[in-house]
Amino acid sequence: MKVAVVGATGLVGSKMLEVLTQRNFPVTTLIPVASEKSVGKKITWNNINWEVVSMQTAIEMKPDVALFSAGGGTSIEWAERFAEVGCVVIDNSSAWRMDPNKKLVVPEINGDSITVDDKIIANPNCSTIQMVMVLKPLHDLYKIKRVVVSTYQSVTGTGVAAVDQMMNERAGVPGPMAYRYPIDLNLIPQIDVFTENGYTKEEMKMINETKKIMGDDSIEVSATAVRVPVIGGHSESVNIEFEREPSLEEIRSVLANTEGVEVLDNPQNFEYPMPSIHAHESDLVFVGRLRKDFSQPKTINCWIVSDNLRKGAATNAVQIAEKLLNRGILKA
Repeated sequence: MKVAVVGATGLVGSKMLEVLTQRNFPVTTLIPVASEKSVGKKITWNNINWEVVSMQTAIEMKPDVALFSAGGGTSIEWAERFAEVGCVVIDNSSAWRMDPNKKLVVPEINGDSITVDDKIIANPNCSTIQMVMVLKPLHDLYKIKRVVVSTYQSVTGTGVAAVDQMMNERAGVPGPMAYRYPIDLNLIPQIDVFTENGYTKEEMKMINETKKIMGDDSIEVSATAVRVPVIGGHSESVNIEFEREPSLEEIRSVLANTEGVEVLDNPQNFEYPMPSIHAHESDLVFVGRLRKDFSQPKTINCWIVSDNLRKGAATNAVQIAEKLLNRGILKA
């Protein structure tokens, strides 16, 4: 199988290569794709040196599947060209997520909706993925009316430049700024640009993508997204209102039996999910701090943590490719 990784030299692209190896995805030929300045360079993957190629060269090689992580503009310009040669594109940007003709997929939730006609499949926003992994089984149980979420998002969600900025600040070394403000010893309550309604694009992604993935436009979502000086994963404080009174015991049981979710909820022993301690380099979504909201009925609070580069991006994309294999849409 020919597998192209578009944006292979970036943070998420590099993680995709790592996940492909770890999950033993059946790659016969790897096609690493990057910007023109990286074309001709070599990357080592599975102990073999592979040459980085251009977009056009990759298309001419006719990959079976392409994992895109090179930004929305690149996806809009090139994804359909890959699809035209029979390649299935799994795109990690926001370019196609809200396109009514494209599937927005978290494999554990709606992976079985993929068909042979889906040539461009959207990978959801990292903060949305980890939240809906917890919301969906609870929605099936009690039907969710409203979600209020505040995120605490790792600098790795911005990229290498943001990690470098934080580390430079921590070391007291001047350097380029990925953010408008310092991030070390600070919080920035802005992720992506502001829209006319006062919410950022990141916050609106969580609102709109949650409804699409869950298949229910009646779910009301309010989001506040915050960048924090953390490496290892995103964290979320989530308040969930249901149509009927929930049972914490039943919720813990259902979540404990949900594929890809791990309940870590033992506050008496100071056990709760943390990004750098539990989520980092894990493909699981961790949930804890489960408790009733005493301010209104039929409502709970919880804390959700996951590695944004893995389940929030690279792993989810590879899992979509695995679903394509399992459904016979891709042939190994």
